[in-house]
Amino acid sequence: MTILVFLASLLGSMAIGVPVAFALMFCGIVLMTYMGIFNTQIVAQNMIEGANTFTLLAIPFFLLAGELMNQGGLSKRIIGFAISFVGHRKGGLGFVAIIAAVIMASLSGSAAADTAALASILIPMMRDAGYNVPRSAGLIAGGGIIAPVIPPSIAFIIFGVAANVSITQLFLAGIVPGLLLAVALLITWQIVAGKDDVATLPKQDWKQRLTATGRAGWALLMPVIILGGIRFGVFTPTEAAVVAAVYALFVGMFIYRELKLSDLYGVLLRAAKTTSVVLFLVAAALVSAWLITSANIPAEIGGMIRPLIENPKLLMLAIMLLVLVVGTALDLAPTILILTPVLMPIIREAGIDPVYFGVMFVINTCIGLITPPVGIVLNVVSGVARVPLGKVIGGVWPFLLAQVGVLLLLVMFPELVLVPLKWLRG
Repeated sequence: MTILVFLASLLGSMAIGVPVAFALMFCGIVLMTYMGIFNTQIVAQNMIEGANTFTLLAIPFFLLAGELMNQGGLSKRIIGFAISFVGHRKGGLGFVAIIAAVIMASLSGSAAADTAALASILIPMMRDAGYNVPRSAGLIAGGGIIAPVIPPSIAFIIFGVAANVSITQLFLAGIVPGLLLAVALLITWQIVAGKDDVATLPKQDWKQRLTATGRAGWALLMPVIILGGIRFGVFTPTEAAVVAAVYALFVGMFIYRELKLSDLYGVLLRAAKTTSVVLFLVAAALVSAWLITSANIPAEIGGMIRPLIENPKLLMLAIMLLVLVVGTALDLAPTILILTPVLMPIIREAGIDPVYFGVMFVINTCIGLITPPVGIVLNVVSGVARVPLGKVIGGVWPFLLAQVGVLLLLVMFPELVLVPLKWLRG
């Protein structure tokens, strides 16, 4: 009955249009009333504690770094670097989109920001070259969701705080799965777009490639500094976020000189707005999380799926299917914040590595960003590229299926995540 009260209050409030953060608070209040422990102090204290975490400081700084990167010309030079090496190939701009998505993913960790930057630069070029625009938009959407998987990742920070799992280990564990998602996109693009009759860019010689690399050098150095610093213990993920923001500010203003003093207000405002939404969600989710634990909901759900606990792979498959369905209706952060406190006790009881589960969970929620009907990244591509949403949905399907295939591969072979993680841990 407790589970029914929880689901009815949460889903019912969202169904009538209540914002997710307020729906989470309402759900908590309903659970408190049902359990006979209603107290407004519980709501206030849990919301304050939810946001009062030092680790969460990484979120505003990584978001700020992403805004500074786009405004300061780092994104543009990364795309120019990729064009110099693969732009001349058949379907080359698609390969450029994937390579640029991977590099940019290691800078900001924001799917929406990376997708917007890629779409604004590459879609006009692909349209002029005769590419299938809806399919190209779908590819860029698929590339954009690599951002929360390859570190630094805002999604890993949220999951790490909600699940009490090492964010540094989550960052390291996300590298190989993120690259596998990119490889899946490369193969799929080669298959679906290889026969298209499109114009190719002139092949650049090594002198031009070296010039493009030099122009992008400061941008390409940023992930080396961030990931190297985290890997070798120079700074924590939270400190890395500050380093990323300061570095992007310095390069944008003093090296590339595309970031003007007058631009800073708009950059700071956009980062602050996004930060406020994410942190309010985290604070509201902690109310529900506390009551989920108090109501013993994880134990009830664990009892329902106890036969699967003896088979970790089957359990993971069932959970991934559940998250995939939830992800079609909810954004990334709410999905993580709602399901993590419910699922983590079951994962630990089944003996599944929490870091491995965190990577799988985040990949799954990222796929939800390009899954209709909500698909936040689909909406970003549609708006930036001026392509009707229905056509973008039609173009994204091959790439969506390819990334679901990677998810299933990682369910069947956890070693693809755990073995590289063990090596990266040193």
